[in-house]
Amino acid sequence: MLPSWPSYLVVLLLSASWLAACSGAPVIEGARTLVVALDGSGQYTSIQEAIDAARKGDVVHIKAGSYPEDVTIHSKERVKIVGDGVDKVTILGRKRVGSFHIGKWPYGATNIEISGLTIQEHGGLAMGIFNGRNIVLRNVLVNGMLFGQQVAGVRIEQCSLGGSETTGVQFADSQAVLSDNVIHDNDHGVTVGGKSDVRLERNVITRSLFEGVVVTDQARAVLVSNTIVRNGGGAAFLGASQSEAAGNIIGLNTAGITIAPAARVSLSYNALYNKDDYLRAGPPPTPAPDLKAESDVREDPRFVNPHDGDFRLRADSPLKKIGDFSYLGALSPVSGTP
Repeated sequence: MLPSWPSYLVVLLLSASWLAACSGAPVIEGARTLVVALDGSGQYTSIQEAIDAARKGDVVHIKAGSYPEDVTIHSKERVKIVGDGVDKVTILGRKRVGSFHIGKWPYGATNIEISGLTIQEHGGLAMGIFNGRNIVLRNVLVNGMLFGQQVAGVRIEQCSLGGSETTGVQFADSQAVLSDNVIHDNDHGVTVGGKSDVRLERNVITRSLFEGVVVTDQARAVLVSNTIVRNGGGAAFLGASQSEAAGNIIGLNTAGITIAPAARVSLSYNALYNKDDYLRAGPPPTPAPDLKAESDVREDPRFVNPHDGDFRLRADSPLKKIGDFSYLGALSPVSGTP
């Protein structure tokens, strides 16, 4: 079931299915399409059986249905998993913690693309990505936590990630890019730890119980053009992490940006509109207006309808043409006169 988002976000997610299925690397000669259907109309009734049979370049096409099974991809290269749509295909899990795993120690997976389906949390985890490289999730709805460890080249695009009682997306010692996602209704939105290197760009991160983004340990993170709103806190840069944050809207949170003494953060052209915009990490956290970058601005973003989750900028928003950004945040402003 799709979350209660504004209709324009639901349309974007559903209409992306065919784009996801048609994108990616060129078709490999001799590649096959393996069809999975619960009613027996395909070659397989089990997703796992089709994945086990897949060779380099194959596409596993999953027809509509709810699949009560644990799915694992390991020791595979250049395989696509394409569902009929996030509103039509759901992987439920069965016995294991995590309905969908990529990689199985010590075996990884390489050049895997997944699109057009929903992954349901099972045992506190929806999806685990372990010991893999070049993993793409596009137009996937993840209900529960997505955890990545010792993976490289991960791309998560145009996805919905929410409903976790811990963290929506967490990376440890990994390299990843998250772009154009909606990350919602988690305890924490995104946590970047260990020695990870993660880029967050054009994501909407909202309704987190605590921080929308946490960067900690010795991790590196780049936050560009995100809308981080209506969370317990905006972004927290902790430990000895090193980060850059530019062009973001961090607003309608209790706290905006929290920075630990050993963390190093470069801030530029962010818009903040919170109870406390800048804090120095505690205990307890203390207001620190001296952390404000000269180019940061404090302005009401003038969202279209923040109470209903429509975080597009109105035509009269002051957050357009700021520095080199045509607008701040993740979503294009509405056109027309205010």
